[in-house]
Amino acid sequence: MNIKTISLLFFLLSGFASPSFAQTVGEVGVGQVLREVTMDGLLRSGNRLSDFRGKPLLINVWASWCGPCRAEMGSLERLAKRFQGRDFNVIGISTDDDRSSAEAFLKFAKVSFPNFIDHQLVLENMLGANKIPLTILVDAEGRVLRKISGSRAWDSPESVDLIGQAFRRKGGS
Repeated sequence: MNIKTISLLFFLLSGFASPSFAQTVGEVGVGQVLREVTMDGLLRSGNRLSDFRGKPLLINVWASWCGPCRAEMGSLERLAKRFQGRDFNVIGISTDDDRSSAEAFLKFAKVSFPNFIDHQLVLENMLGANKIPLTILVDAEGRVLRKISGSRAWDSPESVDLIGQAFRRKGGS
């Protein structure tokens, strides 16, 4: 266990992680615009966060050791393939300390949408990922619309409707 994991466990067990006031350092809240950051690509080259502006964006924060994260990854892949970047883009942000673990999981799960690793905790803190999985819906200008904690079937009709409502488009398609 590394120091980051031990610190997180201590924090969670100490009872201070109540959702009513738990924020990460530099967290961008709902309604605010995400700051520029250069991202380190997994299985492909990196990007700047602003490269995804101009179209709504679904950001999923995950880790290879996180069971609920692993469970929802297939539905995110199906969602990304279904919409193929037409209405919105899907990206993942791994909080893994070990790049090879994150890459191995992406290969195993056959994930094709862009994923990045967050070694410096910049994205984890900016997105408010004090627990994972966390999915953030961002508008075309980079403004945070919703933050959704926990695992879900992202390709289900209910999730597609939720995404459509957030991005102000009709559900189906």
